[in-house]
Amino acid sequence: MEYDVIKDKVFTLIKKNSIMRRFFYFALDVLLLRQSHVKRAINKFFHRKDIISMYDGGAGFCQYSDYVLNNWEKSQIFALDLKTNYMESYSEYLKKKRERFQYVGGDLTEYQPDRKFDLIVAIDILEHIEDDIIVLKNFQACLKNKGKLIISTPSNFDESAKFVAEHVRPGYSKEEIITKLEKTGFSIVDFKYTYGFWGHLNWLLMMKFPLSLLSKCKIIGVFLPFYYLLVLPLSTVYKKIDLIIENKIGTGILVVAELNKQ
Repeated sequence: MEYDVIKDKVFTLIKKNSIMRRFFYFALDVLLLRQSHVKRAINKFFHRKDIISMYDGGAGFCQYSDYVLNNWEKSQIFALDLKTNYMESYSEYLKKKRERFQYVGGDLTEYQPDRKFDLIVAIDILEHIEDDIIVLKNFQACLKNKGKLIISTPSNFDESAKFVAEHVRPGYSKEEIITKLEKTGFSIVDFKYTYGFWGHLNWLLMMKFPLSLLSKCKIIGVFLPFYYLLVLPLSTVYKKIDLIIENKIGTGILVVAELNKQ
């Protein structure tokens, strides 16, 4: 599946309409369990009174930048992505908060910011990059001592990741991702398999089943809001369970690493 095509279609809907953008961010929170795991990790390691400088590596639609800007009053965000139009549109949307958001178009394997950050997030990014070691080295170089790096990526248990056109690897094993992080100067402070048994059920209900129906018959899209209203209570329970239990395996990985300079 080519997700970039879908993303570009979504962008045309939200780039000029702030209400549609807010609805889109809300929909991502409802549909994607991954977002709940990432936001939970940010909340775990940063108090709301903290002054956060965050590097959004591979920012995409800037939903994580938006989350931090809205919940950490004095936060400063720097975003990097190959698609500058996504970030430019988000910057225009921010209005009064625009001075707290900076962005640059660039490649994570080549670009290294000239400042240091308290937090770096790289969400569904590393599986797209052949030379992931150089990216981790670039992150290490611009992270403050005791700063946190949050990575979300498919695991080697995710069979569907093998069929995503933009992926250069099907997913990471626990051993591989930890070894690469430690090799580049990080220590692991938190590791979790996401999308375990209950999270997988959530994914089936909220993503795979409705999207597979939609691909067969476009008119089904008219009935999707009613479908989601019916399954949302059950989906919410599945999501909560996946968030709080320790999955022995899962199709996703959420890892928090810390930089410890002696």
